[in-house]
Order: sequence, then C-alpha cells, then structure tokens
Amino acid sequence: MTHLQTITPERAAELVRQGAVLVDIREADEHAREHIPSARHFALSRLGKEKPAAAQSGIVIFHCRSGMRTSANAAALAANTACDAYMLEGGLEAWKKAGLPVAVDRKQPIEIIRQVQIGAGSLVLLGVVLGFAVHPGFFLISGFVGAGLLTAGVTGFCGMAKLLARMPWNRRQAQLA
Repeated sequence: MTHLQTITPERAAELVRQGAVLVDIREADEHAREHIPSARHFALSRLGKEKPAAAQSGIVIFHCRSGMRTSANAAALAANTACDAYMLEGGLEAWKKAGLPVAVDRKQPIEIIRQVQIGAGSLVLLGVVLGFAVHPGFFLISGFVGAGLLTAGVTGFCGMAKLLARMPWNRRQAQLA
C-alpha cells in the first residue's frame, strides 16, 4: 500500500472490535495525558528507526490529535506498514466528538509544545508590558523569545522545549517514554 485511506471514528471502532490495531503516532507526553484506551503507542519520531507493529487482523489504523500529522506523514506510515493501513479521520478529536471512549490522566503534565506556547507567550507579554510600563529595554525580552521561536521553526531545535522537558513536573512522563 502506498497511501493511507481515511476512515471514520465509528468505522475504526468497529474494525478495532474485529481485531484491527489502532496506533497513536503522537509523542509520549501527548499519549500519556490523553489516549484511546485500546490504542498502541508508536511515536512518529520513531519511524525509520523501527516499524509500527502489525495487526493480527491485517489492519492498522493510525491517528494523531487532529489528523493533520497523520495525513502529512501518510506515505511514510504506509511504506513502513506490512498490512492494510488507514488513518483516523479527524484523529483523537473526532473520536471524542463521536462519543467513543478516551482515557485521560490529568496527573500527567500538559504537552511540551503547549508548555512552550504558554511560556513563550507569557514572556512576550511580560516584555511588552514592562517595556511600556518600566523601561524600553524590556522589549528585548520579546525580541529574544521571537528569535528563539524563529530559530526553532527553521532548525527544528527548541531550547525552551529542551529546558521544559527537564523540569520536575515533566520527569515522571519522561521516565514512562
């Protein structure tokens, strides 16, 4: 198979009941906080280093949070799967909207990317407020964060994400991965 066909959450649930394997391609921190109970975890970042598990039924259904990551990587996922493979239309969000079961562990930290967004947004806002209220030199905080985000986008390396991953509240999840 060279591509992944899209499948609705209801049809995916039916196929899972018949033995298909649902594979969550999100990163470990995302999966730990919220996932479909029957889904196996296989982070997209592992693709190329190892192959996703094959299903006894001969059917694998890949999913992410919204379907965007799965769709963007459909060709690579299909090329590394030795059986019939599908992608869940709308991902985990569509699965939830369909009223299908989801396991949530609120004790897990929010995803690293969301922590970066909160941290970067807070620093930019702080820099702007302090720049207007205290001294224009504080605008440099916003510029520094902007430069960091630009660098992360261009190179794929995010220093803030690396720093946040080492924080105490994220260590428990990191040990699970």
